[in-house]
Amino acid sequence: MKIVLDAMGGDFGAGPNVEAAVVAAKEFGYEVVLVGRQELLRPLLNKQITAGLIIPIVHASEVIEMDEHPAQAVKSKKDSSIVVGINMVKRGEADAFVSMGNTGAGLAASLLNLGRIKGVHRPAITAAIPTLKGWSLMLDCGANAEVKADYLVQFALMGSVYSNKVLGVREPTVALISNGEEDTKGTTLVQEANAMLRATKGINFIGNAEGRHVPQGYADVFVTDGFTGNVMLKLMEGMGGFLKGMIREEVMRDAKSKLGGALIRDALARVSARTDYEEVGGAPLLGVDGVVVIGHGRSNARAIRSAIRVAGRYVEQRVVETIERGLQALPVATPSRQI
Repeated sequence: MKIVLDAMGGDFGAGPNVEAAVVAAKEFGYEVVLVGRQELLRPLLNKQITAGLIIPIVHASEVIEMDEHPAQAVKSKKDSSIVVGINMVKRGEADAFVSMGNTGAGLAASLLNLGRIKGVHRPAITAAIPTLKGWSLMLDCGANAEVKADYLVQFALMGSVYSNKVLGVREPTVALISNGEEDTKGTTLVQEANAMLRATKGINFIGNAEGRHVPQGYADVFVTDGFTGNVMLKLMEGMGGFLKGMIREEVMRDAKSKLGGALIRDALARVSARTDYEEVGGAPLLGVDGVVVIGHGRSNARAIRSAIRVAGRYVEQRVVETIERGLQALPVATPSRQI
């Protein structure tokens, strides 16, 4: 197993990436290849305890920054760590690519260099969402602001395969994000997708879900368009920080509150552990013809190590091939209206 890590990606620079590469190589037995500026990476790697390990470095002179236009940057920066790393997967020199860098650039480079799985209309950005029942998936979270109903059916299939093969969920349930539980609710697009999902064998569709159902863990896979998914994801991230900040503020308000906070400290730690993104690390670009895992820009070494584990699991379970077979088994969709 050879996994390429974008050592220049993320908000905290190369340090956490180098540390994660060494930890993952020791823990999982993968060959982890660092891609980035060699003059920066070599001194950082030399500081790590790498006895018995070989952590190769592939030099890439350019970096795609977080605020750059993804498509333009991918075309103009051919020697960026993202483009170089994804091209290694394309040439068969590596099994997977992992990056905490510019998500849009990762998607653009994947489409340009790897292409889509045969039969996939559009790839989707997937996110793992903490819920009362564990972790659920939501897709699309930003790749496709406008979709067709048959795209949503494909998202449901791809999310189901990933949930089953990588997360170990037997017969994962699928729900369609809408403004009401009834099949008649939602836009014309949502109603059309609902009818198609009801008629599609091989997808465990349980109906529409409202936004409130997501944190409840109503389904294992939540399907929506990229605009809605991205807004929901960022709202949940903001609410998580808001609630943690409010609890911290109230616990420290007075002596009585501080005492109460001390008494529930262990419970709060368990809540934090159940919503710990670092344990998930990253999620794949489902639908591209290769294994590309993207993580959050603010990821630390632990989160990056988890993303590498996700990539390895994705390869081991042959998710790309399973998605392709699943798409071939889907009925030919009735042409949907152009959005």
